[in-house]
Amino acid sequence: MTVLEEEVLAAVLASGEEVLSRRTGSPVSLSEPEDLGGTGRSTVMRARVGDNAFSDDRSVVVKAFDEAEPEQLQREVASYRYVTALPSQSRPGPQLLAADIEARIVVLTDLGHGRSMVELLGEDADAAARGVSAWGQALGRMHAATAYGEDDFDALLRHSVRQGKGARTAGGGEVATQAAAAAAAVDEIGRRLDITVPDRIVAELGTGTGLFEAGDYRAFSPSDVGPENIFINDDGLQFMDYEFGAFRDATLDVAYALVTFPARLAETAVGKRAALETALVDAWRSEAQPVWPALRRDGELQRHILTARTLWVWLCTHWLLSGAAGAHDWALHTADARVVLTRWGDLVDAAARAGDGELAQSAADVETALRRFWFE
Repeated sequence: MTVLEEEVLAAVLASGEEVLSRRTGSPVSLSEPEDLGGTGRSTVMRARVGDNAFSDDRSVVVKAFDEAEPEQLQREVASYRYVTALPSQSRPGPQLLAADIEARIVVLTDLGHGRSMVELLGEDADAAARGVSAWGQALGRMHAATAYGEDDFDALLRHSVRQGKGARTAGGGEVATQAAAAAAAVDEIGRRLDITVPDRIVAELGTGTGLFEAGDYRAFSPSDVGPENIFINDDGLQFMDYEFGAFRDATLDVAYALVTFPARLAETAVGKRAALETALVDAWRSEAQPVWPALRRDGELQRHILTARTLWVWLCTHWLLSGAAGAHDWALHTADARVVLTRWGDLVDAAARAGDGELAQSAADVETALRRFWFE
């Protein structure tokens, strides 16, 4: 560790102590900082907690925001406050212990040691099956626990904005903004690929972007629910990173998982993608259907997921074609054209399995144009 890194950790440690002490009303000491990395916009560390009266926690995680936009910080704090208020069995990730928006610091419970979803998917087909089933169940539990809670979240977000003395961006935040920009670039992408983007794809993008503001299955989402942000410990599967937290149609999360997990599969599991997709969706539905009985209708569910999936595949394509694939660290991002082509091929297969020949052919036409553009 360099002198600069040590100084950064020491500064974060001191800020964490101050925020925790102010929150508890008595001095709290932190020691033994351990760098947990960060996103490039934040510094994250684990620290040991000295004897104190506020908690039995022996360690905490302190996150200091470096370059995050005010909107992201406000959303993260609001999101952690929201999920921390849920019943313990419904909390999808770490709990918030203290926060200071002006100081750009949050202190969270430490989830301890465990495994990442990336590691589990990369083992073998059996491990991948266990992983995607647990993933689907955890998404379903989170969605069922937060359905109809949008007013509460919005109130917390307004409170975070007042604390941060900032201005809230509308709707679903940065992810929704990115999706809308990608959908608006249809003609530009068509010109680059020398095709007319099929009307069916255009229609799906219009419907898909609407899922951020409306939809039949609205629930809370951390937004980036890809394998890189999933941690598995003794308490089960945990979703990490809430700086893009928002309410939106839950099928966006299911489709996001379907689009992002295949790139992490072990070679022995690649040929079982279709079965793994089915396992993930079935696991999600088993948890979410009591809240949304309409999910028992296969055709409606498949239609929603295909729409959301088309949007995500289009968004990662737009990022790559526009040179923005490295601008974020979301699981959806990739700078590998082969991954994008695979995602289009998986969309073709999923549409065909659902009996939607028009969407399957439209996606295949885009896939062919992209293959020609990149490799011929």
